[in-house]
Amino acid sequence: MVSDFDKSLVEKYIPVNKQKRALKKLEKNYPIQYLIGDVDFYGCKILVNKNVLIPRFETESLVDKLPRYIKKYNFANPKIIDMGTGSGCISIFLKKNIDCDVLAIDKSLKALKVAKKNAKLNNTDITFKHISIEKFKSTEKFDILVSNPPYIPNDEYVDDIVKNNEPNIALFGGSDGMYFYNEILSKANKILRDKNIILFEHSYSKKKEMLALAKKYFPKGKVEVIQDLNGKDRFTIIVNHSNVYR
Repeated sequence: MVSDFDKSLVEKYIPVNKQKRALKKLEKNYPIQYLIGDVDFYGCKILVNKNVLIPRFETESLVDKLPRYIKKYNFANPKIIDMGTGSGCISIFLKKNIDCDVLAIDKSLKALKVAKKNAKLNNTDITFKHISIEKFKSTEKFDILVSNPPYIPNDEYVDDIVKNNEPNIALFGGSDGMYFYNEILSKANKILRDKNIILFEHSYSKKKEMLALAKKYFPKGKVEVIQDLNGKDRFTIIVNHSNVYR
């Protein structure tokens, strides 16, 4: 059953000659965002298709927090790495709102194709690299690492509309959903400057695991789990800075 709201979106955004077909797809549980072809992400127009995850409002909260920490800890023109960029929405927002340089990586060439289109659409100069999180190495050092990696446990229930349409490669993060966080943090010291910020989005049920992992790799860092707009533990930030050691 197609909701009246979705019907109104079809009438507004889909050409008349394609509306009947669009409604049939919606009846089969196809995401309205893919039919329209783009979403608004914190004021940025982001193109989406079956090769990238549909940006969620939780991720808007993720990027909203970073400028405040950059200002608080006096990062001037920071070098940022976005690991697992997908549609590029995080990198694009940061580039548009912070004086920074951004490297965005992803293992999916199809996702990077979308991300590059989005960067051009939003007039943002971002460097993209086709490589997996596991294989990434760099002689260049970064100030800030941000990531919203796949974090759903492999055997966890996922709504059909998500599982059957959005790229599974961007959804599932190992048996416990923590695989990519361990991968990233295990190499973070090698790719980050001594003064750095690491910011993750993760499952609201993984606060304990995220705190333990952060302390394992950065025992002297300031670690904080931040709630999303629904009051759920959604983000972990690790600050490694001389000011937090005093």
